[in-house]
This record gives sequence, C-alpha cells and structure tokens, in this order.
Amino acid sequence: MAANLATADRVERQTLLDFVRPRHKGTLVTRRRDGRPQLSPVACGVDVEGRIVIATYPERVKVRNVRRAPEVSILIHSDDWDGPYVQVDGTAEVIDMPAAVEPLVDYFRAISGEHPDWAEYREAMQRQGKSMIRITIERWGPIATGGFPPGRAPQG
Repeated sequence: MAANLATADRVERQTLLDFVRPRHKGTLVTRRRDGRPQLSPVACGVDVEGRIVIATYPERVKVRNVRRAPEVSILIHSDDWDGPYVQVDGTAEVIDMPAAVEPLVDYFRAISGEHPDWAEYREAMQRQGKSMIRITIERWGPIATGGFPPGRAPQG
C-alpha cells in the first residue's frame, strides 16, 4: 500500500472559494483580551460576495473577541478528517438584529439551500436574537493534506 504524501497547493481566490463553498466545518480563531487564541468550532458558509459567514449569538465569546479585535483566522475542514483543509485569514464584522436577518437567510442558503418557509425562518432568527460573523478574506494558506512529507515516505 502506497504511503500518503502531504500536499500544499497554493491557489487563486476563485479556486479557494470553490474549495470552501461545499465545506461547512470550521475552527474559528479569535483573540482573547490577553492576546491568546480562542478557538471555536463553527458551521460556516460563503456568501454571494465571497465572504465566510457564521451564525451565532451576540453573547458568545467569539463575538466579544471579534468586536474588540476583528483580525481572525478560520481553518476550513473537510468532512473526512484526513481530507484537505485550508487556513483563511481576514477581518471579521458582527452583524446584529435587525440587520442580521437577510444575511442569515444568505447563510442558510449557502449551507442548506432553500428553506420551506422563509417567513418562519426570518421570524425564528429574530426571536432567537441571532447575530452573524462575516469574514472578509484577506489571505489564505495552501489547500493542504496531511501525510508524509515528500522524501520521508516509507520505502517498500
């Protein structure tokens, strides 16, 4: 059986968005007040303008951190643990109610497609007081996979 070799493919922005769009599992990294990282597992999508979007609640630590220090990173995972991943860095903003309603509709569409009752969804988002974190992408690492570095794979 051949050993898995690690890969690290540098890609253009459109290829990055094509990679991220179907992947909805991420680890958001924000900064605590003392500068240390705070990591949050999140469901995420890509809006029509190519920003990464995350639905949340305004009381969450990640939201407080973004309001204080908007520079964030997010690791986008594949569904398969051994699948490819990418780190994306950008500037985040928090959108609260009532301005968050339509961006949350876009978020739902990006992750799940069409809702059977958009009026019901909008009302639920308002009732729950949801917020959205929206990340403008500024840079990204290579789309990578784990494995042996080239030249270190077992022989034979």
